[in-house]
Amino acid sequence: MLLNLTKPIVFFDLETTGVQVGSDRIVQICLLKVSPSNEEAEMTRLVRPVTASGDTMRIPAEATSVHHITDAMVASERSFPEQAQEIADFIGDADLAGYNSNKFDVPLLVEEFLRAGVEFSLEGRRLVDVQNIFHRMEQRTLVAAYKFYCGKNLEAAHSADADTRATYEVLKAQLDRYQDVPFVDRDGTTSYPVVNDIEALSRFSGNSQWADLVGHIGFDKSGREIFNFGKHKGVTLEQVFTREPAYYDWMMKADFPLSTKQVVMRVQRRLVEERRQRDQEKLQALKLKFEG
Repeated sequence: MLLNLTKPIVFFDLETTGVQVGSDRIVQICLLKVSPSNEEAEMTRLVRPVTASGDTMRIPAEATSVHHITDAMVASERSFPEQAQEIADFIGDADLAGYNSNKFDVPLLVEEFLRAGVEFSLEGRRLVDVQNIFHRMEQRTLVAAYKFYCGKNLEAAHSADADTRATYEVLKAQLDRYQDVPFVDRDGTTSYPVVNDIEALSRFSGNSQWADLVGHIGFDKSGREIFNFGKHKGVTLEQVFTREPAYYDWMMKADFPLSTKQVVMRVQRRLVEERRQRDQEKLQALKLKFEG
């Protein structure tokens, strides 16, 4: 089944130095761009991982054992900051799709763009996570998904180009398999979510209850940001920052992803603005009282 697209969508996969969004780096990226006419364009790049100061990072042996990319293979490659604008230009305003991408690949890609100082906003982009569709409908790895949906063995698994194309093929096969197939959620509500529409797939495979990209911050029923971890789990950021101002400073200095810190800063700015408005209202009330 060909994808029903109203704008381009980029399927992508990252190979990295590790699994920590805030501190690990990309060593390979593959992007497969599919246009509304289902024409394809592909970009695959090796990336030399660098620290914030620009020094080359070593690729841990554990990571190399998974994706087989070594320090020697990336030694002469450009770093992400040196390639960031080209990658951003290739993606353009396209939607994004991947396998486990909402939890890892998208946050890490955004993190790399933030470190590089290259504008890359998720606003207006639909995010389709093929793994979430797979797990919610069948519960299983990309290798298993490829075998299950496409009836083929995935050769060269854990190489970005093979995994990216497999993800694209799995999504198309999912659309064929789950056409008119019901899904029953935890509340017992039945829907037919796997349809050939990127907006619907984004809603079904996304994490709408997350305020940040990695799930450290969520939303309560009223839409206020709450902590999803630690001693303040379930408490709003505003309550914690009001009672314990030092907690904000700790979060800004700790090893959280920059995308998480952006949410924290947004809440803090809102809190400061609300205090400022309350102070102005009190001052105005006092002024009217004395003038009266």
